[in-house]
Amino acid sequence: MHIGIDLGSRTLKAVVWQDGAIIRHQVTESSFDPHRQALAFLEQHPVARVVATGYGRHLLLQHTELDVITEIKAHALGARYLFPNCRTILDVGGQDSKVILLDERGRVKNFQMNDKCAAGTGRFLEMMAVSLGYDLEEFGRAAAETEVGAPINSMCAVFAESEVVSLKNRGVPPATIARSVLLAVAGRLAAMVAKSGYGDHLIFSGGVANNATLIALLEKELKVPVHVPPIPSIIGALGAALHGSQSSTQK
Repeated sequence: MHIGIDLGSRTLKAVVWQDGAIIRHQVTESSFDPHRQALAFLEQHPVARVVATGYGRHLLLQHTELDVITEIKAHALGARYLFPNCRTILDVGGQDSKVILLDERGRVKNFQMNDKCAAGTGRFLEMMAVSLGYDLEEFGRAAAETEVGAPINSMCAVFAESEVVSLKNRGVPPATIARSVLLAVAGRLAAMVAKSGYGDHLIFSGGVANNATLIALLEKELKVPVHVPPIPSIIGALGAALHGSQSSTQK
């Protein structure tokens, strides 16, 4: 039995891997002490080999014996397992965005990260949704209900929120503003992907990939299909578990 733990900035993800299959997975909001959450999960599986990834992996390593790998490697392993032809991964989490390029054997060839600004991340979309009175699911649905958008010129999280407030005060419908925000995010993410280079096997992982409207807008921008895993949030945790399984096999 192998466990992959992804201690992200917003959520904690865990995958239990046994006999070539996921037998359990969990996604929970991160608490003030995410390592304690992770340890509580691991106590339920005391005989498992554990591999951690994500922002909090080194914190967890201070409290228990395990292996750690980078988020880049974890997402590459998880995405490639589910999509054997995968060559490009767009991963958008709570606080950053990443584009990961793989070679023909699935090894990481190059990557770029946007970790200096929250724009386009899960936290950014949460802020925009709350400012419009939506939760995240309602936000995506509302944006799908209209084809009309209003320009959002700034992708700085602070200034974009000010623009949203200004549009509200001008009487622009919330659904129109929601679509405008997603159009701006899709444009920003598409520019990251285009800068890195991509083909027809583009995988979108991370919690933001649950937004179907954003997927459709990305496909329109990039002019290729955007493939989304069944549970996009757990790809890093899956990759960590796979790393543990593969390392055990090689010994």
